[in-house]
Amino acid sequence: MDPTSRPAVVIDNGTGYTKMGFAGNVEPCFILPTVVAANESFLSQAKSSLKGSWAAQHNAGVAADMDFFIGDEALAKSRSSSTYNLRYPIEHGQVEDWDAMERYWQQCVFNYLRCDPEDHYFLLTESPLTPPESREYTGEILFETFNVPGLYIAVNSVLALAAGYTTSKCEMTGVVVDVGDGATRVVPVAEGYVIASCIKSLPIAGKDVTLFIQQLMRERGENIPPEDSFDVARKVKEMYCYTCSDIVKEYNKHDKEPGKYIKQWKGVKPKTGAPYTCDVGYERFLGPEVFFNPEIYSNDFITSLPAVIDKCIQSAPIDTRRALYKNIVLSGGSTMFKDFGRRLQRDLKKIVDARVLANNARTGGEITSQPVEVNVVSHPVQRFAVWFGGSVLSSTPEFFASCRTKEEYEECGASICRTNPVFKGMY
Repeated sequence: MDPTSRPAVVIDNGTGYTKMGFAGNVEPCFILPTVVAANESFLSQAKSSLKGSWAAQHNAGVAADMDFFIGDEALAKSRSSSTYNLRYPIEHGQVEDWDAMERYWQQCVFNYLRCDPEDHYFLLTESPLTPPESREYTGEILFETFNVPGLYIAVNSVLALAAGYTTSKCEMTGVVVDVGDGATRVVPVAEGYVIASCIKSLPIAGKDVTLFIQQLMRERGENIPPEDSFDVARKVKEMYCYTCSDIVKEYNKHDKEPGKYIKQWKGVKPKTGAPYTCDVGYERFLGPEVFFNPEIYSNDFITSLPAVIDKCIQSAPIDTRRALYKNIVLSGGSTMFKDFGRRLQRDLKKIVDARVLANNARTGGEITSQPVEVNVVSHPVQRFAVWFGGSVLSSTPEFFASCRTKEEYEECGASICRTNPVFKGMY
């Protein structure tokens, strides 16, 4: 059966979580932590007992290659057994451990999606400014190991814009604010092409919010087991955190009505099985506040997210700026805090309006600037906007014609994966 008649496989590998599924679906089939638990005990046993035996070492290596887990299974295995070591293949949006990444894809395809890779085209994602060599490695693994018939590697920011796709119009000019677990990037896109020279990044992401909440709860002396504190902080962030409009007013609200605003977290100590409770107070609004006032978390970086977005747009070509301000798209799980988009739009609008007033004052009122429309777009699928955009684009008939095929790879080598064209379905 022709692979183009089957839905493509869409895999969005993020630093914290990987989303995977088939083209045409609204939601990914699986959302898993991007982590691999490998059993290293085989190799250590072979090295200690039979140093001179090459065959024993080879057999141990084969056994180690087969004994590994990914996602939530990997985290559970590492807790229950000391023989499994956790490996995180992706750091800050870039693949650092290709061996672990190949194992991860193997489990994704065969154990979770349960499909034959030779029967489906594949769409994978990458972060902006990924080196071309990384795309070559990806192409080699997919074509050589999995023998896929076709591969398209898309920039995740372009896919996040495509997540707002409608049947009448797909707006492919805008700024993507991608706040993931390990990286925060502000990426301007014009007509489907990334303006690479204007990309800005923040050293603050979802993991930093979790660490900040963990620090606040520890300083307050909450009764949380040390080995469980990071997981508790992450769950508190996902369940209770929200973005406030005024931090001082929020403090006053919590102080006046603690019963209404302070939540209770209940857990079980992993070692003893004893139940414990702790209060969730100021960290509910202080966690997301690090994006708007980073100095409360670290002195190393004090520029807020709205200021970084404004800098990014101001550094873009002048004829694209109004269109970029008009379409600021949120993407990533760390933009899911309540009222995050509203607060971002308000703070960015203040910066833009102040600049317009300053320009009018500088000219003495002789030349008045037109007001700039600022619009931050939130939508229900922004948590997995990149994956959804990939699902939409790989459902278009132009997608298969734009993929790099196995025949092209065998003729030209891995260098064909260095570039992937923007195809007509994107606009």
